[in-house]
This record gives sequence, C-alpha cells and structure tokens, in this order.
Amino acid sequence: MPATATQILDALPQTQCTRCGYPDCAAYAQAIADGKAAINQCPPGGAEGVARLAALTGQPVQALNPEFGSEGPMTVAVIDEDWCIGCTLCLKVCPTDAILGANKRMHTVIESYCTGCELCIPVCPVDCIRMENVSGERTGWAAWSSQQADTARQRYDFHVLRLQRDEAENALRLEAKAQAKLADLPAHSQHTDPAVLDRKRAVIEAALARARARRAGST
Repeated sequence: MPATATQILDALPQTQCTRCGYPDCAAYAQAIADGKAAINQCPPGGAEGVARLAALTGQPVQALNPEFGSEGPMTVAVIDEDWCIGCTLCLKVCPTDAILGANKRMHTVIESYCTGCELCIPVCPVDCIRMENVSGERTGWAAWSSQQADTARQRYDFHVLRLQRDEAENALRLEAKAQAKLADLPAHSQHTDPAVLDRKRAVIEAALARARARRAGST
C-alpha cells in the first residue's frame, strides 16, 4: 500500500526551510505521495532522510539531489545586536516564531526553537544575521533529533494558525472601517457631487460583499 502524505510528513525533519522547492514540509510530503516530487530533495534530512523516505515509499535509495542543496550540520541563526535595526522582517518569515523582537527594537533568537531554515538571512536589510554551527561534524538526522522535529512541527502549526487569525482580525477591522465610511459617506469624502458619492458607495458596497463572501467560504 502506498505511503500516505501523513506518513511521509512524519519522516521529514520539519525544518520548513523550503529548500525542497515547496512552501513547507507538508506540501513536499503531499507532492511525494502524489508522485510529483522525488524523495531526494530534502537537504536537512540528508542521506538518512532519503533512506527513510525510500523505505516508506518503496522507491530505491538515491543520492541527495545537489540542485536542492547539500547535507550539512545543524545551524541556528544569530543576530548581531550592534547592527540590528528592529525592522521585524525576520520575525515575519520565521516558520517557528523563534525570533523575538518588536519594531525598532533589537531582535534575538530563541536557539531551541530555531530550525536553521535560513529564511531570515535574505530578508535582513543590514545583513546582521549569521548561521552558527551547533552540531559540529554531525549532519542530517545525526544533528537533528525526532524531539526537535516534533517541536518544530508544533510551532510551525501554531505559526500558521496565528497568521490566519491575524489575517482574519485585520480583515474584520478593515470591514468595520468600510462600514463606518459607508454609513456617512459625505463626511468621509472630499467630494460633494451626488453622482461621485454614489459611485464610491457602489465600490465600497461591492468590496464589503466580496469580504463577506470570502469569510463565508472559509467557514
């Protein structure tokens, strides 16, 4: 019986690094299950990771595809406090919310939650983040435990839920503002021409209708 996407996902290191070419480990697992991705596209899993996936899927063991990177030691992000400008860009891309900070305040990394995904590196405008080797010569699954993978998976799941919640709350705030504007459009516009106000009213009403439809479709 073919391995399911859930079984394949359980065998991945959960770094959520996107090096496999997919947005997260779950998407890569689904692609393998669907026969759309090879089992040798996960550098963090390394050779042992390929062997695990081969055993699950019944496919032959093969070398890690260098197109997606190479197997290496476990690394964690380190932020140079002297250069950090508090832009919050790294906070937004961290898949496990392992970076703490606020706008215009120095950020710091919670080492035990960092998966070494490196997604924070390209977004930093002042290049104040470096990756530090924390596993020595141990690479792949020898440098990354199942417990760490479980923690990373849990934190990523929470990260996704938090983003969805924040997006929903922001949408409701914008909808409330639009409704307030619609309730007294002349007071919220520089125009006094009734025809112009009617066109603006139609645009706002259409936008509100789309927002309600999206919300209804997501429930």
